[in-house]
Amino acid sequence: MAHSHPDHDHGHSHDHGRGADRRALSVVFALTASYMVVEVVGGLVTGSLALLADAGHMLSDAFSLGLALVAVWLAQRPATPNRSFGYKRAEILAALLNGATLVAISVWIFVESYNRLWEPPEILGGWMLAVAALGLVVNVAGALILSRSGGESLNVQGALRHVIADVMGSVGAIAAALVILATGWRYADPLISALIGLLVLASSWRLLRDSTNILLEGTPPGIDANKVGESMAAAQGVREVHDLHVWTITSGFPALAAHVLVGHDEDCHARRRDLEDLLARDYGIKHTTLQVDHAGDHTATLHSLQFRSRNE
Repeated sequence: MAHSHPDHDHGHSHDHGRGADRRALSVVFALTASYMVVEVVGGLVTGSLALLADAGHMLSDAFSLGLALVAVWLAQRPATPNRSFGYKRAEILAALLNGATLVAISVWIFVESYNRLWEPPEILGGWMLAVAALGLVVNVAGALILSRSGGESLNVQGALRHVIADVMGSVGAIAAALVILATGWRYADPLISALIGLLVLASSWRLLRDSTNILLEGTPPGIDANKVGESMAAAQGVREVHDLHVWTITSGFPALAAHVLVGHDEDCHARRRDLEDLLARDYGIKHTTLQVDHAGDHTATLHSLQFRSRNE
């Protein structure tokens, strides 16, 4: 007889973490939305593309932070018969969309920078410097709040990357303002704006990569599926491990399923408990579904990952 056992002890720790995430996201959303208005007005008044580029990015930040808050709320909704994991993947979808908006805003910055290189407008450097300096304070405060909230959630990491990109944008705008004030060289504004665009584009890469990996149910970063399988196959009483799958439900929530064959004289329940302890202790995988059978009763699925004990 086959023996399977799912472990579902993650709920409380994830809900507690999401509470901290929600509070941090709410505070930073309020800061970002408020200052975005100031920066848009400042960019229009001074004629600075660097400020408008940073304001445009802050607009995407306000959207992204709002999206992240909605995703946190959805992720806390209970599981249903039709959605056995609830809406936990909503956070990953939000992270993917946030990465896409980073790419979109960087493209806009590149286009505007190119256009302004041909005919750079007059810039009010003093006001530009003041607005950018205040923006730097707001963005650094937001980055600190999000980084201290825990940071395990890819959803929060997506919001944090937006805010860090804003920090870089504020620094760039300050640098452009200083150059304009010191030399009157108006090309500093579009050139530094293009550099901001490159930094924003670079910050989107990891976010897009990690969220896509989760949605495609790839092995979580930091976990080697081959080593996991070999460790399980080397455990006492285990003859073979196959149909091994290791994936991520949502950030910080790895899961594993496998078919395990043990010796004819082995206690299937005891071997399952041993494997659960091994996976939790050595790999941090606490959500497991293990089907345990006696060797000879079942065969491996074609093309599945298969690991045999070296002690046979």
